[in-house]
Amino acid sequence: MDTVIKKNKIWLSSPHIGMNEEKYVKEAFDTNWVAPLGPNVDGFEKSIENYVGLNSYVAALSSGTAAIHLALQILGVSNGDEVLCQSFTFCGSANPIMYLGATPVFIDSEKETWNISPILLEEAIIDRIKRGKKPKAIVAVHLYGMPYKVNEIQKISEKYQIPVVEDSAEALGSDYKGIKCGSFGDLGVFSFNGNKIITTSGGGALVTKNKEFKKKAIFLATQARDQAPHYLHSSVGYNYRMSNILAGIGRGQMEVLDERVKARRNNYKFYFQELNNLSEISFLDEPLDFYSNRWLTCILTPSFEKREKIRLSLLKQNIESRPLWKPMHQQPIFEKYPAYTDDTSADLFERGLCLPSGSDLTHEDLKRITNIIKSI
Repeated sequence: MDTVIKKNKIWLSSPHIGMNEEKYVKEAFDTNWVAPLGPNVDGFEKSIENYVGLNSYVAALSSGTAAIHLALQILGVSNGDEVLCQSFTFCGSANPIMYLGATPVFIDSEKETWNISPILLEEAIIDRIKRGKKPKAIVAVHLYGMPYKVNEIQKISEKYQIPVVEDSAEALGSDYKGIKCGSFGDLGVFSFNGNKIITTSGGGALVTKNKEFKKKAIFLATQARDQAPHYLHSSVGYNYRMSNILAGIGRGQMEVLDERVKARRNNYKFYFQELNNLSEISFLDEPLDFYSNRWLTCILTPSFEKREKIRLSLLKQNIESRPLWKPMHQQPIFEKYPAYTDDTSADLFERGLCLPSGSDLTHEDLKRITNIIKSI
């Protein structure tokens, strides 16, 4: 009987640990700083502040979703308010709106960056104001590491005096006109989930240029404990702070961030060189002044059927790929809420596929993937 040789698994985006993460974690154990806060949290926050620049302040938290939740609360979003939210994104961008009892209003994407459409955003703002409900905030996302149209969104934000929560969960290391993503919104958000460009196993961060916003975020993230010798609480808080152990991993990861960005961008270059000559496959290009970390390399195919043929062929060979995000306005939990759409994101979901993009992929891994796609 023939033996079936199972090929090694290739993941969509696996963690990639460097040399110094263990050192920082060991320091935490050696000094008994295993409690929620400690030197690693301070050091991790400082390393992000230095990387983002522009006098940014950072609060290390338990997740990117927690960061969006706190950002919206700091901006005064509460029960009955409306928040404009990019539809083509992960549910973590939209769920915090619901946590606060507010209503999400979904905005479709434009085709150049796949991010929130400035045209539809302004149409939605005008319409919501006519209906007597001026939105309280805008959640805009740098999807797959590609910056959204920052200038256009900022102009709309300033024109209508609606603050922006900049969801940079997928965009650490990306920039627009040389300025790092995470620094454009009234509040910015990073994620360090296990599949992100760097990871703390699980975690996130809130970024702001307003020192008082950071203080408020930390206050809310530590159960909103008031100053007193005993536990005193005058408002509702959350257990959202990052632990000193996980922050140690983050400190080591920040030291190799530029290498990880370079590796992901090289993955994109390889895929583009190997597959761009195929008439049925196209890629998301970088517009002028846009610099993407290429967290995930994504392709567009002619149809849902072709996308699935590629995905299932890769899966059969033990290779993980994933359809692009299913738009929030098409999700069962959100489909009853207002949406301003032109079917751009619905079309991207139907035809788009994320290819394996981890920074630890080998040349042989990439060849294995592209050979399968070429064979189809």
